[in-house]
Amino acid sequence: QLQASGGGLVQAGASLRLSCAVSGRTPHFYATAWFRQAPGKEREFVAAISGNGGVTSYADSVKGRFIVSRDNIENTMTLQMNSLKPEDTAVYFCAAGNYLITHRAGRPSDYPYSGQGTLVTVSS
Repeated sequence: QLQASGGGLVQAGASLRLSCAVSGRTPHFYATAWFRQAPGKEREFVAAISGNGGVTSYADSVKGRFIVSRDNIENTMTLQMNSLKPEDTAVYFCAAGNYLITHRAGRPSDYPYSGQGTLVTVSS
């Protein structure tokens, strides 16, 4: 099970930190990822991290601004979002899958275990 939290309303240029609580059997074995979905748009990949936290992958649109990390003792994943833009407005979801995909942007089917999202709104 995965539960995202930490969303809110911020102004452009601000920072926000999202958290994902991961529970279930051996959660640290799984790669975990963040996706987002804006109104009227398809769910898109944001970032992902390997089970041991040693490898990460980012969408080009957030590279250099967002940082994904995980704590396998607390079974949490975090997305630190800096320099937020209005186009970052979306519902953010955390998800898990068996493997970290690095050769292309992750797809929702790569990380089939997902939970409820948290809304991030960035005003201009």
